[in-house]
Amino acid sequence: MTTVTRRSFLAGAAASVAAAHLHAQTAAPAHARLLLPAQATGPHMPERFVGLSYEVQQLKDPSFFSSANTGLVEQFKALSANGVLRLGGNTSEYEWWKPKPSSAEPQHPQTHVVTGEPQSLYYPVTAEAVRHLDTFLRATGWKCIYGIGLGTNVPERAAEEAAFAAMTLGPRLEYFQVGNEVDLFAPHLRDPRHWNAQIYLDQWLAFARAISSAVPGAKFGMPDVASRLDWLTEIAQVWPAIQNPPTIAALTHHYYFGGPATNPKVNIPNLLSPDAMAKVQGMADIAKAAAQKMGVPLRMTEGNTCYRGGKPGVSDVFAASLWAADYSLLLAANGYTGVNLHGGSGPSVANSVGGSLPGDALLRDQGATPQQIASHPHPFYTPIASFGTQYVMEPVAYGLKFAGFMTGGTFMQSDLTGTLQATGVDATAYAAKMPGGETRVIVLNKDAARDLALDLDLGTSHGRSSVEIQKLHAPNLDSRTATITPTGSEHVSRGRYSTTVEHSSGVCLTFRPA
Repeated sequence: MTTVTRRSFLAGAAASVAAAHLHAQTAAPAHARLLLPAQATGPHMPERFVGLSYEVQQLKDPSFFSSANTGLVEQFKALSANGVLRLGGNTSEYEWWKPKPSSAEPQHPQTHVVTGEPQSLYYPVTAEAVRHLDTFLRATGWKCIYGIGLGTNVPERAAEEAAFAAMTLGPRLEYFQVGNEVDLFAPHLRDPRHWNAQIYLDQWLAFARAISSAVPGAKFGMPDVASRLDWLTEIAQVWPAIQNPPTIAALTHHYYFGGPATNPKVNIPNLLSPDAMAKVQGMADIAKAAAQKMGVPLRMTEGNTCYRGGKPGVSDVFAASLWAADYSLLLAANGYTGVNLHGGSGPSVANSVGGSLPGDALLRDQGATPQQIASHPHPFYTPIASFGTQYVMEPVAYGLKFAGFMTGGTFMQSDLTGTLQATGVDATAYAAKMPGGETRVIVLNKDAARDLALDLDLGTSHGRSSVEIQKLHAPNLDSRTATITPTGSEHVSRGRYSTTVEHSSGVCLTFRPA
């Protein structure tokens, strides 16, 4: 059994002040029958789909991403044996490359103070930090999307940093990202009167070409927008006219369900509603069209439940597990090559949003004591939290881990979710053919009250087979824990299998032909 819980020093901590206790009321179960397609003709879910996103400012402390930080190494490996670490975030726009201890800090351009955006607190990224990062990647088996600032940087310095990173990380470098949430550069980093997708692209090309000259074969993810998906469309339209374009490894963008923490619409019922995933699907449709026009893959390089650090009682509870699993699988089924959930240390994320986390202010306004506030992860949405010297996988990470059971598989194209929701239950389902010939089905029953009585028809190929079962669960949607429990195996007769997926839980079914 794999379990995420608070460490012993948090065992008696108060429950979240912000969360309402969502204890289910008895309701009649929904009944549904799913007929699985005989063939898997949908997108492939890459082995390196699972990812985390951190602020570049974490590199200010070279010991953070280091093989010597064994607690963090262990949690990365527990999440995935071969994930992708993305370094970016708002603080990436204020880093400067310091190749030697004697290297002088460069002059920086004038910026503007904007509420909710980072202050102009510049910091160095050193050669020592990059070397330590390489030891961390070797120890975890992960690769890295390496972020370099665009907002206050210059092409020559970016190329120098990229060359050192490429030389040091070697095959552990996935690709470069230049600029973070560039659609939000105005007004703190750019003049709003002179900032749009085309001007961004012109500036990005200068950086990418300088890096490509210093790093032959360099690959890039771009444009890494926060929300302006029309920028993806516009870039895709003009891309064919660019002479000798840099190599694009992925078209990238971000997505947060809502925010900030003070927004009352950021709550568990809304987070788990079908409308929330319908919005994700609409976003994916736009992004897919742009990526297909450019002939490149898609990756969701930053996102989570609630922007600006998360919301206590929403981002740090079991509901976030179900959301993360559904969100990740929906994107995978749309052909995204990966998802990077944002997190990190409290100070780095607080610095990325102006110096403080709105969730802390929310808890103080609700009367929470300092001890109660400290019992929450900081930031509230982080997949891997630190409490003292200990690292803990949070519920949202367990949702991502659960979705990761599908990596390596090829999706079956059928509206399984539509069939379930037609019964009135808030549930989703995904099915894939795995490399070893197994069929894997994940069902997420996000309904707070109704169980789902499910009949699966696997067809004649599974006339005689067995099923292995793993369950994602917690006592309640607002529980501060998540558990993945293997529950054994059962015999499958004549390609048919029936089970009950309890409310507020997920199940992963792996069918192996005899």
